[in-house]
Amino acid sequence: MAKGEETHWSDILKRRLGGHKKDERDEDEKKAEETELFTKYYTEWRSGVETDESYKTIPRFYYKLPAEDEVLLQKLREESRAVFLQRKSRELLDNEELQNLWFLLDKHQVPPVNGDEAMINYEAFLQVGEKAGPKCRNFFTARVYAKLLNNDPYGRISIMQFFNYVMRKVWLHQTRIGLSLYDVAGQGYLRESDLENYILELIPTLPQLDGLEKSFYSFYVCTAVRKFFFFLDPLRTGKIKIQDILACSFLDDLLELRDEELSKESQESNWFSAPSALRVYGQYLNLDKDHNGMLSKEELSRYGTATLTSVFLDRVFQECLTYDGEMDYKTYLDFVLALENRKEPAALQYIFKLLDMENQGYLNVFSLNYFFRAIQEQMKLHSQEPVSFQDVKDEIFDMVKPKDPYKITLQDLVNSCQGDTVVSILIDLNGFWTYENREMLVTNDDSSSNTADFEDT
Repeated sequence: MAKGEETHWSDILKRRLGGHKKDERDEDEKKAEETELFTKYYTEWRSGVETDESYKTIPRFYYKLPAEDEVLLQKLREESRAVFLQRKSRELLDNEELQNLWFLLDKHQVPPVNGDEAMINYEAFLQVGEKAGPKCRNFFTARVYAKLLNNDPYGRISIMQFFNYVMRKVWLHQTRIGLSLYDVAGQGYLRESDLENYILELIPTLPQLDGLEKSFYSFYVCTAVRKFFFFLDPLRTGKIKIQDILACSFLDDLLELRDEELSKESQESNWFSAPSALRVYGQYLNLDKDHNGMLSKEELSRYGTATLTSVFLDRVFQECLTYDGEMDYKTYLDFVLALENRKEPAALQYIFKLLDMENQGYLNVFSLNYFFRAIQEQMKLHSQEPVSFQDVKDEIFDMVKPKDPYKITLQDLVNSCQGDTVVSILIDLNGFWTYENREMLVTNDDSSSNTADFEDT
């Protein structure tokens, strides 16, 4: 690289932009041309004479999808999409091209090194872009460079950060193409059956799922797909945008199972791991005492710590899809996802719908009292002194701080960041007890911590 003081990247950019030919005309000449053009087009418009025949025809912008019985058109469309996706796939950088890009970046690094990170300035960045080939052109822009700037005193960016950016972009495009192959409708979304096929064919490529028996595959696929649809399809339309799948972290969690050395803790916290799927399915089988493959209200009442109120469970069976009054595995998965992720807006929406008995779009004092009475009854059964509803009601409204002082909406719960606490107080005795004794629990945790510190000393 050139010795001496480094040229700032902004100066290089200005110099390149300044290379374009400037308009030498003065303001009067520009104004005269503008007036002349305006007069010309306005006169043509007023006279009603169209000089271009294409103005008489609106170009076609909508193409109707072929009907199911139009087999030839269906096949043509499928083949056209396949060819299009193949072409898009060929436009992506392969491993050899990525290695060549890394070699070029490393060769053009600019001193001094920032800690352990190799850096590159804008001029060298552009030189690499010219040598890297046409596939890399979109990565070597001023916008990308500016996006990765991070207070370097020489106006440089990290080579590693830029390379990771390229890798991430390539991965996203590869994944989008892979998902699009399962988009039967070709409209940019996946139906439940499409996503099931994708995950089923993905299983053999995930080493962490090698131990799963093939007889369990259908249950595993159902477990995995439900998480996508529970959180990404809140309106229950039966389809999810491919863009939404790529934007969320679920696909990252699923593909994390490619790591053969994934820790036990990571597997337990990952919904898509084999231990997690077997845990959820095992719980379902344990609850199913009559072994008919479905759960009744009585069987579901033993879920978790068996402290969910009967009033809440009544609402679950009133609102959720059941078969002769019993719940299947798919409906059970939605139930589990809601209760295990109570902080998430999708989970709060699920529970709020159950609490909103009259479908008014809000919870009032009557609603709160109706559900909390069941908590009071459970406290009596456990020989505990029932807590006053007035005190609990005031605490709930203080926590949520709703816009309307007499009504709590779903948005109020989400905005308060206390929605998980509020719903736990209303539907679960154990959740209410945890809230009621929170100060004691914190004190015990502090005492345990102090004891551990003393023992370490």
